[in-house]
Amino acid sequence: MTRPARMVVVGDVITDVLAVLSGPLAAGSDTRAEISLGGGGQAANTAAWVAAQKVPVTLVAAVGDDDAGRDRLAELERAGVDCALERVEDAPTGTVIVLATDGERTMVSQRGANLRLSAEHVDRALAQTPDAGHLHLSAYTLLDDASRGAGLRALAAARERGLTTSVDAASAAPLRRVGAAAFLSWVREVDLLLVNADEATVLAGGLDPAAQGRALSATARRVVVKGGAAGAVWVDRWATVSVATARRVTVVDVTGAGDAFAAGLLTAWLAGATPTAALDRATELGALAVSTVGARPRP
Repeated sequence: MTRPARMVVVGDVITDVLAVLSGPLAAGSDTRAEISLGGGGQAANTAAWVAAQKVPVTLVAAVGDDDAGRDRLAELERAGVDCALERVEDAPTGTVIVLATDGERTMVSQRGANLRLSAEHVDRALAQTPDAGHLHLSAYTLLDDASRGAGLRALAAARERGLTTSVDAASAAPLRRVGAAAFLSWVREVDLLLVNADEATVLAGGLDPAAQGRALSATARRVVVKGGAAGAVWVDRWATVSVATARRVTVVDVTGAGDAFAAGLLTAWLAGATPTAALDRATELGALAVSTVGARPRP
């Protein structure tokens, strides 16, 4: 295996207000929780986990010209992420309230400045990263009308520059809103598509993971279906099917687990690992993520 070239991650930066609940949410009343505030966002989290693997990474995203944006930038730079952040004066840095309990999390989102990421900023950022070898896109950028142009430009510009590409499908509910046909047209011919079980069902129907992967490989060259505790499946157009079992750990907080998984998978695959070895590394980082509170790797 070789050290991967620089990865460019395009997508969102978020302030996470994370509440790890002591039990089921008591609607209309009080529920005890451990509450913390810190950095989040699918793209930013993935970039932080990539940097933790000692792989050079640049994050392309948008934040507000506010204290939250400056705090998120400082966190990412301390984590070793090179940041190409577009500062938006008249929109706040995005915020998500995350309610975590029983191995699941529910999110209430204000996208904020993430909606203002522009295609022009993506082009400038890529022009300033001539050593990039791969572009990874958070599909949240595609799923919002306002930022879709930036997401589509990121994929097109990556192809123009000869970069390999990957997309994380992001979230089932907004996928349903835009529709499977539209989304699959946007990500056609990406080198790697990551979907969790719910997203795979939206995009490919209620099949078993391997069958979902085969269906989606008509769009993407390689597909990884993440099943959480059920493990993960890699399917590609060359009839390769690899399966990884999940690591058995005590689940504390699943926030950011998919982002850690993506970072492990991509850094291993881009270094020349086999699908089986890449999945193994991905499940290792995913297990590490769920065993601690928060979406980012611990220092």
